[in-house]
Amino acid sequence: MSRLLLLLLAFALLLICSSMASAAIVEHTLVVKNLTVQRLCTRQVVTAVNGSVPGPTLVAREGDTMVVHVINKSSYNMTIHWHGIFQLLSAWADGPSMVTQCPIQPGQNYTYRFNVTDQEGTLWWHAHVSVHRTTVHGALIIRPKSGNKYPFPEPYREVPIILGEWWKSSVFDLESQSLASGGAPHVSDAYTINGLPGDLYNCSRETYKLQVRRGKTYLLRIINGAVNNQLFFRIANHSLRVVAVDGSYTTPYDTDVVVTGPGQTVDVLLTANQSARSYYMAASPYVTKVGAAFDNTTTRAVLFYYDTSSSSPIMPQMPPPNDTPTAHKFYSNITGLAGGPHWVPVPTKIDEHMFITVNLGLSACDVNTTCKGPLGQRFSASMNNQSFQLPTTLSMLQAFFSNVNGVYTTDFPDNPPLQFDYINSTLSLNTSLLFAPKSTSVKVLKYNATVEIVLQNSALITTENHPMHLHGFNFYVLAQGFGNYDPVNGPNKFNLVNPQVRNTIGVPVGGWAVIRFRANNPGNACFSNINLLLSLSDYIIPGLGTAGVWMFHCHLDVHMPWGLGMAFVVQNGATPSSILPPPPIDLPRC
Repeated sequence: MSRLLLLLLAFALLLICSSMASAAIVEHTLVVKNLTVQRLCTRQVVTAVNGSVPGPTLVAREGDTMVVHVINKSSYNMTIHWHGIFQLLSAWADGPSMVTQCPIQPGQNYTYRFNVTDQEGTLWWHAHVSVHRTTVHGALIIRPKSGNKYPFPEPYREVPIILGEWWKSSVFDLESQSLASGGAPHVSDAYTINGLPGDLYNCSRETYKLQVRRGKTYLLRIINGAVNNQLFFRIANHSLRVVAVDGSYTTPYDTDVVVTGPGQTVDVLLTANQSARSYYMAASPYVTKVGAAFDNTTTRAVLFYYDTSSSSPIMPQMPPPNDTPTAHKFYSNITGLAGGPHWVPVPTKIDEHMFITVNLGLSACDVNTTCKGPLGQRFSASMNNQSFQLPTTLSMLQAFFSNVNGVYTTDFPDNPPLQFDYINSTLSLNTSLLFAPKSTSVKVLKYNATVEIVLQNSALITTENHPMHLHGFNFYVLAQGFGNYDPVNGPNKFNLVNPQVRNTIGVPVGGWAVIRFRANNPGNACFSNINLLLSLSDYIIPGLGTAGVWMFHCHLDVHMPWGLGMAFVVQNGATPSSILPPPPIDLPRC
């Protein structure tokens, strides 16, 4: 494309966007390197960003362009995923290792460039290679455009609340041990709130504290950055009003308990309307995997009023770890804010129907190896009897763009190869169902196709709630429930008016969920800066959404290397604005 043509295109874009508020270029530098920290009487070295855990909070406005320089000074390969960002015409910046890019090798760097279009709210960023997201993560907040307001009263202050996990040993050593033995992962030693375990743990004096003014309303942006645990969250004597989930606005929903799975975000309004003293905010596990070891502890932080007395904080009563009724009530009662900012009506014409089983299972133990999984085998996982494994020589997106064969296959099935009583626990050790072939299998979608998926949990090995995350898209949660999905009566329960909109859905334990999305990355990509457009001219063509390779996987970190994932390949459209641009010149090489 000639520079003259680019100039004409740039001016045309400016005219198109002239009625919109001007956007900005938001630039950050993230330096990944080792950090020595003291937690729980243990001094250890972790991988951190800009010298802190969590890493820095990145803030932009809807319509801004983000330019983030990642400098890898650690001794590990690294990628960053911008969890919930649509990546319009910037699929190369999505971040999952060996899916959209090869990792940034030690001593190297990569600049992620993407536009934030038609979305706002609480998202987050995290590493997407190995177990790095344990400590490599932070909040990504998208505010409304200048002049626009929230669809709720303006809060006095906004506060990110990042829930996490902590190990007293190297998470990389623990992961290697688990993968080598084929056994279950090592449970964490603590949970954290904004990186701190709180005072309930032995040898822990570091507690996050939030000071509030009586009568003021605060927007708490809650992010579950934990690796393997869903969490309950509560603040003593205070009610919370849910106003958004996963960066999408909701009909206001009042509750005294919030539930989040790894990867999910929940925005709540907290009104400081209690007496002048202090209160604990706490997080504890929601566990659905029967018989499995888990970290049965509670992390807590302190919320205290400016004119607080010296009395001890009040502790909330936390739900028991297996309180599925409370969790399901929260998950299923949320509805989307129909007609609110960025709301798009639910598409009714379906192009692709899929029924996907979400299974734990087994893979064969290597010869002369002792494995610690069930029946002396290795733990594995699959979707529709396909156990996903990442390629090793070239990223899937590079293979898609360059038409390279042999990196992935296009035969991911629309339905499981064998139908059975999916929630029948007596089948959990039926070896004819437990072993699934390893593959790098994708489902190919035409650009702009509407896809409806029934996600069916199974009871193989055990039942468990699986937080399933879709890259590159939001989806409508039409319905969710327990048991085997009923294809005859199930559609009668669909909410097609104001379903909640998410990028990560907790498929109920021993149950199912139905989601629907359109494979087109909605919205316009307008650039307010001609020089930026020219600087990106080698690989960006502004316009509507783009083709690409988009992961769909369980956000319980241990399930990903076991194979609980797949990918959608969205084909190029018919116009330049729906065709995947070439990769950036600094894309990391394998």
